[in-house]
Amino acid sequence: MTTTARAEVRALTLWQPWASAIAYGTKRIENRRWATDYRGWILLHAGTTTDPAAKYAVVARPFLNRPQPIGAVLGWARLDDCHPDDGMCTLWSAPGQWHWHLTDVRRLARPISWPGARGLWTPTPALIDQVREAARA
Repeated sequence: MTTTARAEVRALTLWQPWASAIAYGTKRIENRRWATDYRGWILLHAGTTTDPAAKYAVVARPFLNRPQPIGAVLGWARLDDCHPDDGMCTLWSAPGQWHWHLTDVRRLARPISWPGARGLWTPTPALIDQVREAARA
């Protein structure tokens, strides 16, 4: 997100610990029940909900005892693919879900408090400006 022109950007609100697993860890697949045709930059927003099933997921364990910011943008990534379940493309993939493939994941040094939304939402220009400013710091 270092371009000078205002490119199309979307945001995705995720439950914890999955938002932190993407922003601070190695999770590069987001599992959704629905597909998207959108490709491009997305802000990674941690919602205010924690997934109760995460305590049973071995891959989530490293994130369960760490701080998990909520109601904040943690970073950004490029959404470069979305495909139906094809077996097990990564350890993070969930069977029967659409796999959203993320690359170029970057985290912010400090989360930016912001209310999220459902679905793939459009962040305000003010939020995008805050993320860009925080990324430069």
